[in-house]
Amino acid sequence: MSISWPTLAGVAAALCTTLAFVPQLLTMRRRGSTDLSATMLAMILVGQALWLAYGVMIGAMPVIAANAASLMLVSAVAFRKAAARRAGGVRRRLRIAIDMDEVMADALAEHIRRYNAAFGGTLSAAQLHGRHLEDWAPRVQRDEVEAMYDASFFADLAVMPDCQDVVRELAARHDVFIVTAAMDVPCSFDTKFRWLQRHFPFIPAAQIVFCGDKGIVDADYLIDDRARHFDRFKGKPLLYSAPHNAAETRYPRVSSWQEIREFFARVDGRMKAVPQAAGRARQLDATT
Repeated sequence: MSISWPTLAGVAAALCTTLAFVPQLLTMRRRGSTDLSATMLAMILVGQALWLAYGVMIGAMPVIAANAASLMLVSAVAFRKAAARRAGGVRRRLRIAIDMDEVMADALAEHIRRYNAAFGGTLSAAQLHGRHLEDWAPRVQRDEVEAMYDASFFADLAVMPDCQDVVRELAARHDVFIVTAAMDVPCSFDTKFRWLQRHFPFIPAAQIVFCGDKGIVDADYLIDDRARHFDRFKGKPLLYSAPHNAAETRYPRVSSWQEIREFFARVDGRMKAVPQAAGRARQLDATT
């Protein structure tokens, strides 16, 4: 039996519209349903019910089958949203991206140590106000200063004070990703990974991201000491204070891991208050 082009087009259209809500159901399992419009779901349900009735009246099995299946899928999405609303809203775990160098690891102290050892200097971090060491150093020294970033540089960096404890706390409540621009120093990949495994074994390897452009990272917050990484990032930036970014005023700033702990405690408090407030409002509506 030959199948006409209009029939093929109809079957393809029915498959697309029928299966369109399968990805939405999967997404709701990970991120909740707060972004879905209840009005939109209601309109789709009414429309598909009408199409189903139309198919029954004219005896068109493709129309009946496609809209019956679609009606069940959209009903499942609507049911999940209604259940989440009754429960006070489903709160998705935040995604927090954290830079490594000069945020988790004290790379600046190691760079200064190597610089002073190489040139017999007495440089301190306070002298680098508003500048990187590479920019501060005399021009004749800059090639050697940049060459200090060899494979061994990242092996034994000190962990920033309180960093381990706070990252462990955040990872228990949220999805934490370590995001480092390792392409700036390609030889650092292996050393950085082993450093993270040694000091942060509770962060899964799948949540360690080596990249160049951090705009590719899908996260709610990015904690970084270099403002350039915020240019293409779609979430909220948190600038970690370092001597080189002392003059930066465009972004909210944190100066220690204790401040990061306090910042996300406030964020958690606001997130918890929203569904509670919604629940109280529904209770009030029910009594009036």
